[in-house]
Amino acid sequence: MKIVFATNNQHKLEEIRYILGEKFEVVSLRDIGCTEDIPETGSTLEENAWQKVDYVHEHYGLDCFADDTGLEVEALNGAPGVLSARYANDEGHDHDSQANMNKLLRELDGNDNRRARFRTVVALLLNGERHQFEGIVEGRIDTEKHGTEGFGYDPIFVPDGYDKSFAQLGPDIKNHISHRARAMQKLTDFLH
Repeated sequence: MKIVFATNNQHKLEEIRYILGEKFEVVSLRDIGCTEDIPETGSTLEENAWQKVDYVHEHYGLDCFADDTGLEVEALNGAPGVLSARYANDEGHDHDSQANMNKLLRELDGNDNRRARFRTVVALLLNGERHQFEGIVEGRIDTEKHGTEGFGYDPIFVPDGYDKSFAQLGPDIKNHISHRARAMQKLTDFLH
């Protein structure tokens, strides 16, 4: 089955292809000729995911799925949340993972409550019907970066049940336990 994933993020694309496996040919926005930067102006993860799906359907007439993911830190009242990828933009950094992590570590400096969770929302438009799936992984924010695998906040996020960050655990473990893996498993189960 061929399905469009509304992203041009190569890391996400590889992760999704790995998770969905051989039964699906996952194509990116670039693969369908979409080079526009689809706006993500929603105030929630759900709104952003649907914004991407609706854009692809409206401009290309294709069924597709999209996701939006946020890191929600308890001590920061759920921030960075929907702004996770752009967290350090106010400091002059655009979609800069290192700057985002540095800002978050500074904001949590001296705070004993380091509880956090990654939450992914997947929106799917298929045959005119809308479906939504969610995946959550609970954990904590470490006091410093560890590991080189993964992307985004992976070097500082330690999932519950582990003593290593996502960036240290590597893709095989991460892609089985992550928020995105959990949301995608629900999507995969639905599509089968």
